[in-house]
Amino acid sequence: MIKSLQLLIKAFGQLIFPHTCSACGSDTLHPDAGVCSSCLYQLPLTGYHQQNGNAVEEIFWGRITLQHAAACCFFTKKSRVQSIMHQVKYNHRKDAALQIGEFMGHQLLSASWLPDVDLLLPMPLHKKRLYQRGYNQASLLCEGMESVIKIPLLTTAISRRNETISQTSQQRSDRWENMQNVFEVSEPDKLAGKHVLLVDDVVTTGATLEAMGEQLLRVPELKLSIYCFAYTLPH
Repeated sequence: MIKSLQLLIKAFGQLIFPHTCSACGSDTLHPDAGVCSSCLYQLPLTGYHQQNGNAVEEIFWGRITLQHAAACCFFTKKSRVQSIMHQVKYNHRKDAALQIGEFMGHQLLSASWLPDVDLLLPMPLHKKRLYQRGYNQASLLCEGMESVIKIPLLTTAISRRNETISQTSQQRSDRWENMQNVFEVSEPDKLAGKHVLLVDDVVTTGATLEAMGEQLLRVPELKLSIYCFAYTLPH
């Protein structure tokens, strides 16, 4: 009787507050998952973490000095990747962000350079945006990655001083100008001499990552690598 009542309550809750895949909308997924196994299997992997001179690294050539740069998946419009990112950013899908972070971590396990990394650093959000969203999606990606690759996460060492306007429709030069003097390194002593992996959700022109990278590379003997969930294919 009690078990039947619990199942009824669970079914009613699913009807009122459906738990669906953030990529395809299916309700056939584990209660703790944010993305169904079918969608995870079909994500368009880049393999860039195993390729020197890949398209993400090329973005930063002549701009900042990196050890490595990669993205886990390709981003295209009206794709699973876009749906996941939209749900994470605007529909409070923390479960999807954590799961995608784990997925990113599993992909990164095959990178020959991973053992050299000392710290995970999530791209910071401005405190106003953090308050509005309730969380930093890059931090959640790092949490998921940390559970897999066992590299410590540091969330206090870098910060965003100024809020910036949306860069979705901006050209590369405009994005670069928009990002000047936005970031600062709050705790350089914790980063000196470390190889840090800067993590963000998506890389398009690289202007945001470049601006943060410039500040990080002022720390003595710091080595910098970059890893994102998605890389936006050029039009």
